Amino acid sequence: MATTNTAPGYAPHKDQLLKRLARIEGQVRGISRMVEDDRYCIDILTQLGAVDTALEAVALKVLEEHVQHCVAGALASGDAAQATDKATELLEAVQRFAKTR
Repeated sequence: MATTNTAPGYAPHKDQLLKRLARIEGQVRGISRMVEDDRYCIDILTQLGAVDTALEAVALKVLEEHVQHCVAGALASGDAAQATDKATELLEAVQRFAKTR
């Protein structure tokens, strides 16, 4: 995993992302209660789909900020090696993200 000494691209949205993740965490706990309460399968699947969609939205926001901050910064730096590294890192991240679909 690549690291840098600068703040991550999502830093300006950190509070928003943490609130979204806390909401998702609550949804997952709710799904656990649904299973414990022997709720109808379709109701549980509906809630699982909602959690999946919510997590995808968070992932896309982090990816967007990575492209706009980290990748754009590497390209603008004029350092060809850094730009290549960030482009490769981005492609690998997109491939990992796409495999989960």
